[in-house]
Amino acid sequence: MMNLFSIFDPISSIFNLPLNWISSIIGLLMLPQIYWYIMPRMNMIFLSVSKKIHYEMKVLMGNKKNYGSTLILFSLFMFIFFNNLLGLFPYIFTSSSHLTFTLTMALPLWLSFIMFGWIKNTNHMFAHLVPQNTPPILMPFMVMIETISNMIRALTLSVRLTANMIAGHLLMTLLSSLGMTINSSYIMFLLFIQIMLLILESAVAIIQSYVFMILSTLYYSEVN
Repeated sequence: MMNLFSIFDPISSIFNLPLNWISSIIGLLMLPQIYWYIMPRMNMIFLSVSKKIHYEMKVLMGNKKNYGSTLILFSLFMFIFFNNLLGLFPYIFTSSSHLTFTLTMALPLWLSFIMFGWIKNTNHMFAHLVPQNTPPILMPFMVMIETISNMIRALTLSVRLTANMIAGHLLMTLLSSLGMTINSSYIMFLLFIQIMLLILESAVAIIQSYVFMILSTLYYSEVN
């Protein structure tokens, strides 16, 4: 040591690589692993959306303990949403615009609700056929109307989703076919309309999956 202060600057090296500053990194290695964990932004958005949807479904279902029900319906929402969204990309089959796809989800869901309601809550299902304060003369008609409305719920769920997806895609296809026939001066205007329709269809993809989930939640709350 040339002087007293040289002890604060030792010369350490391996293969001529200076190692003096590694001592400042050693302390960082002692931190717990959770300190380095930062949730990705997509995960944060997904978790915040799922918490809000779970809370909304619990409000619709009431204060009853429905373990797993919100998880199943939220998974259904995400499945329909991603299928709707993928259908907006070129050369990708839009499965949600076919009744085979929508009926496969709506029919078993509706059938399980109906079976659960009539087996577990028979009196409640009979009482639900006649709304409160209905005049006695109208009770037979109300029973018929409520029965028909309950029977066609699976069909209305599936047709609503299919019709909305077909309508938007059909309009975009018809407008895009005009690109080869109209004057080149109108191409930019047509492109602008197509972009606006694409944004609208993106919103429809979210809204229709949300409507499917909310209506399924309401049907579940009616039989429980």
